[in-house]
Amino acid sequence: MSDLIIAACDGAAKKNPGPAAWAWVVADSDGTPQRWEAGPLGHSTNNVAELTALAELLEATDPAVPLEVRMDSQYAMNAVTKWIASWKRNGWLTAAKKPVANKELVVRIDALLQNRAVTFQHVAAHQVDGDPLNAIADVAASDAATSQEPAGTAHGARTIPEPRPERMTASPAARTARTSRAAGGSSAGRAKKASSGATIKAKFPGRCHCQKPYAAGEKIAKNAHGWGHVECRDA
Repeated sequence: MSDLIIAACDGAAKKNPGPAAWAWVVADSDGTPQRWEAGPLGHSTNNVAELTALAELLEATDPAVPLEVRMDSQYAMNAVTKWIASWKRNGWLTAAKKPVANKELVVRIDALLQNRAVTFQHVAAHQVDGDPLNAIADVAASDAATSQEPAGTAHGARTIPEPRPERMTASPAARTARTSRAAGGSSAGRAKKASSGATIKAKFPGRCHCQKPYAAGEKIAKNAHGWGHVECRDA
């Protein structure tokens, strides 16, 4: 028997609320996907789909084996690990004294979490270099939301859903690097790019980095320090 079950779950709602579905994927202790399942929810919200995905995953896994759950929903994860304690103390009312949303699902999940070892890991959604199991659950949930048909290994599927590149975006680190490259990459690169820039007429008077002023209407050029005299842009 495996010492650990690694899994991911996700929910989807088109237009939120709209056609919705849940999905999960279970891997072995090495992270290799083994089985998956997705189910339709009709017209519902993304939060309902996310909570349902977690409940369905917990019901589909052996409670005697430690489980690691990866999910991109902060709401669903916090609801059953952080906020639930105060909700119970407050008689299932929020801090604003309003009834807790999706209480039935939260209660269902809370019961499924009792007396079993479950750890949660939040992962970023739709990342090119993100968690592969989350990407699989994302595609499965999205497809089931569109088709409103159940799917998965229990329904005869012989392959694991393939993450689709068009649903993914670059990670924050990749976006930062790309922005840096577009801006010149470094101060030296930006200075070099600025030194070859075109000149313009100043709309307002200002002061060059040489500490001498320039007048409105005078030709100026961009340099590493800002705008200044044309002859000072390479200094």
